Amino acid sequence: MTVRKALALVIGAVMCTGVLATGCAREHTGASSQDAHAPGSTASPAPRPAPPRSFPRPLPGIGPVMRERLPAGTRQALVVTGETESSSQARVVLYEQFPAEGWRAVAGPWPAHNGLRGWTEEHEAGDLHTPIGVFGLSDAGGRLPDPGTLLPYDEDPEFSVSGTGYLGEPLEGSFDYVVAIDYNRVPGTTPLDKSRPMGEDKGGGVWIHVDHEGPTNACVSLSEEHMRALLTALDPDMEPVVVMGPEEVLSR
Repeated sequence: MTVRKALALVIGAVMCTGVLATGCAREHTGASSQDAHAPGSTASPAPRPAPPRSFPRPLPGIGPVMRERLPAGTRQALVVTGETESSSQARVVLYEQFPAEGWRAVAGPWPAHNGLRGWTEEHEAGDLHTPIGVFGLSDAGGRLPDPGTLLPYDEDPEFSVSGTGYLGEPLEGSFDYVVAIDYNRVPGTTPLDKSRPMGEDKGGGVWIHVDHEGPTNACVSLSEEHMRALLTALDPDMEPVVVMGPEEVLSR
C-alpha cells in the first residue's frame, strides 16, 4: 500500500467516527427530551373532578312540614292530593321507599273522591270535610271476602250501606272493601270498632272504600278495581301510611 492510500484511509476513518459520534449525541439528547413528557413518565397526572353526588328522592309533592310527620320506619305511603281545599275530587298514588333510590311510585295515579266540602286540619264530626294529615293504615275489612291483603282483614256483613249519596248516586256496595284510616281510632281493631280516643266530637270511621261516583262524608273512595289493587299492595312490615290533603298544604 502506498503512503498516499494509507493517509486517505486514516482521514476517512477519522471523519466517519466524528459523524457517528455527533449523530448519536443528537439522537440521545432528543430521546431524553421526549421521555421527559411521555405519558408513561413518573410525573403526577392532573386531578380528575369528583363524580356528582346523588341523593335519595323525597316523597313527591310532600314538603318538609308534612315530611316531618312520616314515621321513621315508614316505607310505603299512599298520597291523596286534592286540587284545592274545597275540592271533593282527588288524585291517589302509592309510593314505596327504596334504599338508594328513595321514593318511587308503584301504583296509580288513580282518581278518587273525598269529603263533600273538601279538606280540613281541624276535623269535627259531621262537618263533611276529610281530615288533613299523615295517618296509619293498619286494618282492613269488607262485606266481600279478603282479596289477598297482608293487613288484618275483617269480613263481615255489617259492612253494608244503602240509600243515595249527595249526587243521588246509590251507595250500595261502597263498603265491599275498606281500609281504615287511623284517625281517631284504635289501630289493631276492625274498621267497625267505634272507639274514639279523641272523643266523639272529633269524628271517626274515616275509611278508604269503594267509590260510589260522588263525594263522601269524610272518607276517600276508589274504584273497586283500585281498592283490590291497594289491598293486595299494602304491607304492614312497611308501616304504610296515608298522606292526604290539598296540594298547597301537602307541599309546605
